[in-house]
Amino acid sequence: MNKIIQEIKKSVLSALWLMILTFPIMVIKVNSYEGVVLWRWKNLMWIGIGTFFLSWLWRFLLDRKENGPGESKPDADRDGKFSLRKALGERKVKIPTLAVLAILVLAFPFMVKFYQVGIMTSALMFVILGLGLNIVIGYGGLLHLGYAAFYAMGAYTYGLMYLYWGLPFWAALPLGAVSGAVFGIVIGVPVLRLRGDYLAIVTLAFGEISRLLLENMSGFTKGPEGIAQIPRPGFFVKLSLQGATTYLFYICIVLVLFAIFVIRRLEDSRIGRALEAMKEDDIAAQSMGIDLAKTKLITFALGAVWAGMVGVVLAAKTTYINPGSFTLMESVMILVAVVLGGTGSIPGVILGAFLVTLIPEYFRALADYRMLMFGVALVVMSIFRPQGIIPRVRKRYLVGEDKS
Repeated sequence: MNKIIQEIKKSVLSALWLMILTFPIMVIKVNSYEGVVLWRWKNLMWIGIGTFFLSWLWRFLLDRKENGPGESKPDADRDGKFSLRKALGERKVKIPTLAVLAILVLAFPFMVKFYQVGIMTSALMFVILGLGLNIVIGYGGLLHLGYAAFYAMGAYTYGLMYLYWGLPFWAALPLGAVSGAVFGIVIGVPVLRLRGDYLAIVTLAFGEISRLLLENMSGFTKGPEGIAQIPRPGFFVKLSLQGATTYLFYICIVLVLFAIFVIRRLEDSRIGRALEAMKEDDIAAQSMGIDLAKTKLITFALGAVWAGMVGVVLAAKTTYINPGSFTLMESVMILVAVVLGGTGSIPGVILGAFLVTLIPEYFRALADYRMLMFGVALVVMSIFRPQGIIPRVRKRYLVGEDKS
């Protein structure tokens, strides 16, 4: 009983404190046109009630996190409980699930409106960007805040190649990947000895420098004016707007599957193991014979390849690009998708990318509070689930008992 009273007192004090702090902003409103002051006491009441319950919930979750949910179940019950991940790993469940999912994906453009196809194409582009950044952060452990620069290089590769040489989409797509890899190596060389916050600051500066160069090289890149009338990809013939959008949707699906295939192969390769070792402890990795300089360059190049290809897709989708589309906020949103979903986890990154892209689109009334919601979500996740929504499951090799 005493504990409940103490919790009520703490919640009341938190509510009163926030009501006092927000009183000038939420209650007092001056109408300068009519020369009157409006007193919005209802706002103060809702702040107090909301803070009271949220404060109680916050302390309850913290207490649950520290002390656990209660008595653990016996080993037999724990081993016998249902696991979605384990169920989906079974062949008789996995194959039908993938078949149904493939049918839904292929039929999606014909089941929904044209507008929805465009939104989903943007979400799939964000998925590819998240998977690319996940190689740098989730596998290599390198904090990158200038990832949008590689995105811009791919878009401008297609825009400039078409502007000056009339290059088509399918010729620009591999060139966008190459340009991303080249600029990944360019940023990788100066930061070989940096890590942590210093690496984040340098990559952030690289992203902003790249954007400013695109703005100021107006004689070559058209500057803030941007490049317009970039053609959409065609399928042997010129497609209509709706046909081209559907075509881009399927192209993004193929790129997502290709990215997942490459990353899965990367995990068990020598490079993937080197990235894992570098992420855990770069000094120990170097002492075991791993070339950190080469590994970091490979990490930046591999991550930038996907951004370069998505940049080409963006230029084809919007038919117009300018430096304002590749700001720091784009890099931050891609980073949010990776951290929110789970660094190093492919399903987590996919889910995080969909959440970051689709929630603001379908809840446009909350568009002004988008960054506030993402900030709150990241704070809550860092406290209660730092590994992300779908954490990465590391492979374990168990040695069986000797029955001889």
